[in-house]
Amino acid sequence: MKQVFQDARSAEVTVVEVPAPKLLAGCVLVRTAASLVSAGTERASSEFASKNLLQKARMRPDLVREVLSKINRDGLLATVSSVRNRLDQPSALGYSSAGTVIAVGEGVTDINPGDRVACAGAGHAVHAEFACVPRLLVARIPADAISFDDAAFTTLGAVALHGVRNADVKLGDIVAVIGLGLLGQLTVQILKAAGCCVLGIDISEQRAQLALSLGADAVSTSSDRFRDLCMQHSAGHGADAILITAQTNSNDPINLAGAVARNRAVVVAVGTVAMDIPRRFFYEKELDFRVSRSYGPGRYDSAYEQKGIDYPIGYVRWTETRNMEAFLKLLADRKLDLHSLVTHHFPIARAHAAYDLITGKTNEPFLGVLIVYPERADETRVIDVSAADHPNTGQKSIRIGLLGAGSFATSTLLPAMRRVGGIEMIAACAANGSHARHAAKKFEFRSCTTDGREILNNPTVNTVVITTRHHLHAAQVTAALNSGKHVFCEKPLCLNESELAGIAAAYDGRSFGDRLGEDSTPEDRTSNRPLLMVGFNRRFAPLAVRLKSFLRDVHEPLALHYRVNAGFLPADHWLNDPLQGGGRILGEVCHFVDFLCFLTNSSPVEVETRSLPNPAQYSNDNVACSLRFADGSQGTITYLSNGDKSYSRERLEVFGGGSVAMLEDFRRLELVRGGKKRVFRSLLRQDKGHRGEWEAFVTAIQTGAEAPIPFREIVSTMLATFALEHSRCLGQPVAVRSVLNSFGRDDPAHDDQAPDAGDLNRAS
Repeated sequence: MKQVFQDARSAEVTVVEVPAPKLLAGCVLVRTAASLVSAGTERASSEFASKNLLQKARMRPDLVREVLSKINRDGLLATVSSVRNRLDQPSALGYSSAGTVIAVGEGVTDINPGDRVACAGAGHAVHAEFACVPRLLVARIPADAISFDDAAFTTLGAVALHGVRNADVKLGDIVAVIGLGLLGQLTVQILKAAGCCVLGIDISEQRAQLALSLGADAVSTSSDRFRDLCMQHSAGHGADAILITAQTNSNDPINLAGAVARNRAVVVAVGTVAMDIPRRFFYEKELDFRVSRSYGPGRYDSAYEQKGIDYPIGYVRWTETRNMEAFLKLLADRKLDLHSLVTHHFPIARAHAAYDLITGKTNEPFLGVLIVYPERADETRVIDVSAADHPNTGQKSIRIGLLGAGSFATSTLLPAMRRVGGIEMIAACAANGSHARHAAKKFEFRSCTTDGREILNNPTVNTVVITTRHHLHAAQVTAALNSGKHVFCEKPLCLNESELAGIAAAYDGRSFGDRLGEDSTPEDRTSNRPLLMVGFNRRFAPLAVRLKSFLRDVHEPLALHYRVNAGFLPADHWLNDPLQGGGRILGEVCHFVDFLCFLTNSSPVEVETRSLPNPAQYSNDNVACSLRFADGSQGTITYLSNGDKSYSRERLEVFGGGSVAMLEDFRRLELVRGGKKRVFRSLLRQDKGHRGEWEAFVTAIQTGAEAPIPFREIVSTMLATFALEHSRCLGQPVAVRSVLNSFGRDDPAHDDQAPDAGDLNRAS
């Protein structure tokens, strides 16, 4: 399918062939008929993208501070790589569209294939031939008489309608509208439908006259004349409400609003304007200043938009979805004239011309700009992105199929893999077609897709790399193993013991305990059984390898202290979602558990997690974890989200046998023994072992050796991590069941001695 993108470096707009998006649960798949180009929001985005790095830095000093902190923490080369990766990712444009539903996802019961709908949301209602849109960002078009062109205005119409609601206007109120662009024109018509006296101002005489023809009671292009109009129509009192729908960096609209308002009037900022509020007018008149947030309640709430959890109508009358429906009802009742607002139509293939228009390159007046789409678009889910002939692959070549192409994969893992020889990139898959294509082009995959079955069923692929969200790992690992393919899965391997049991069964075809009870033979180690690798990369870092070598001379239990300054994540971040991310203990602390197991050569037998008493903004992610190992070693992991992220992220101290070691952020290692200290540094780049883990994984596949991390150790780490989460829920120490006990039955999920996922959820 065709989709419109913008380059973050040059602001160039291109139309690209990408795979059609995957239909997700709680969403609908829509064949787009028309989408609206926002002259305000999208023009501002284009203008920012067109600036050079120095200009961007001046506009976003907050990002500059982040970059400087990252240089200090992670090194110059790592920071440059991270910034380049962010700039390499093209932006998907568009947020208001209309079309026909062709499929509905699991859980959607009130929308059906064939329904005509309006769609909203950046990243969802994009300029593309097909779009996967969450249910609560979709509104059914109530009448066949409403064209797709008109319905494509619905998102912007909901923005205007929410602004009007924030102004608390009533029948007969005098309302001033400052800015008569597309948003202002919609606001004027909605106010007239509500029975208000509407006065408008814009610097364009043409737009002012258009507003007058669409129902405004009086208009002006002069601030002085506009003040007079507001006084004349209000018997000298001033406007009851002022809606600022302009798009400007100037503070003039705020100043003008204060001047034309009556005492205790309401001023609502709907458009993007400077908000340096002048004290004189706002204090003397006791004005009420409000900012209107997009389409209405539910906006930016992931529980509402992504999970489909609606607000009860008795408590929240007008959500963003109900605002969209109300706007469509106004269209059905013929209360709005949108035909007069449309100045240009562009076919999707010429979408770049629409952006030349709104950014002023053509010096042509415009207002409503629509992109239109063919009735029979190509719903292709696999795109060949390689122009070269494909060479014959060798028997020992590692041929990669990628599941998941998010920021970690493209910024960290794939660059590390590319520096390792013996790897061929075959196919990349992501639910979002643009992400799949970007990864495929950047890292030279032969094809990209949004259908994971294309990876699993591809006979050329012999190794599946999984970097999707955590709740998908177990099913994807199991499917890949059952397909006879090697698997590399980013941490965590899974989110509960039941999933772990299923993976163990797929890994060997028998219970893991049965396999461990047998003596292994050289034939076992060189068998064709697929290898399973988990992305516990820290044990492969060069400084970690040096630290492990140093500890080989210690022949007594170790004391290990690991402090992690993890940084704050909002409560609605997917990692904090127990269903998607599993929380930060399961999602991240498993990394540090594995590293301590690696250094001690032992497995945890008892753990305890204590949560710090935290304010409500934290999500059980300030914890002190204690681990007792089978060899007597004692480890502590202090995982914190309440620190300053400019400070070092990770610091490990190890004591034992008259020796001390300190590893900080995988850039500095101190080794102390016999009164002598040796210091090793990595000055320009932080190396956490991502390349090292892949070198080890590739070598194991090519030589027929065992996996670099024995499966028994992976299982032990995951069991200990589950126990840490269980301990946090119970508030007491928890014994870590041995690997043999955990997987000694044919059906481990029914082991009565083990707390299953339901037990953990109930304890939470």
